[in-house]
Amino acid sequence: MTVEIPHCPNCGSKEVSRNGQTRHGKQNYKCRECGRQFVLNPAWKPITKELHELMSRMLLERISQAGIARVLQVSEDTVQRYVNSQAAAVKKQVEVTPKEKKRLSVQMDELWSFVDSKGNQQWVWLALDAQTREIVGVHIGDRSAVSAQALWNSMPPVYRQCAVIYTDHWSAYDSVLPSKRHRAVDKDSGLTSYIERFNCTIRQRVSRLVRKSLGFSKKLENHLAAIWRFVHHYNANLQL
Repeated sequence: MTVEIPHCPNCGSKEVSRNGQTRHGKQNYKCRECGRQFVLNPAWKPITKELHELMSRMLLERISQAGIARVLQVSEDTVQRYVNSQAAAVKKQVEVTPKEKKRLSVQMDELWSFVDSKGNQQWVWLALDAQTREIVGVHIGDRSAVSAQALWNSMPPVYRQCAVIYTDHWSAYDSVLPSKRHRAVDKDSGLTSYIERFNCTIRQRVSRLVRKSLGFSKKLENHLAAIWRFVHHYNANLQL
């Protein structure tokens, strides 16, 4: 019978000693070189950088966190901890290619969503450059003029100075957008078709935005992060 000689997973040293047992009854060891405590063949496996990268790509698809856990064969808690850690790191500001000061065309629309329950509505306000198809403004909040103002403020200065903005007839836009450059149009005009198409795209790609979904957000921070993560991914891919 071959006896496995323990070695430290941290420094590789074989200068280890027995150090009691874990609460699960496994033999615990301690490295004399670096002080690391460990067990042989632990049930818990560290999450590798490659697995984190794969998890990040899967979060950009229409896959629930429970689905990601099943595919990667990790616990749902592991996925949730990763989502929580990434939520704080996501930049909540649009990043677009520089534009010259010239006539620009922007389409705006708002998308319904919710957090935890349908009573907690979170409207996703979006602005899209009709020429480049970049998302140039984002705000998540209620459906009031305050949110319309926040969407306007989220756009780069060149758009606020030069763009003609096409929207539907929602009254909040009238109270915020410059009257000389604001065009309220019907859907059948085709002048908001790009942003309406993007709304369909983001609903299909972000499981938290799918109607009648079990993949909805329970925390506002994670809801915001999922939307911003996809917006950054979408804009970056347009530039490839």
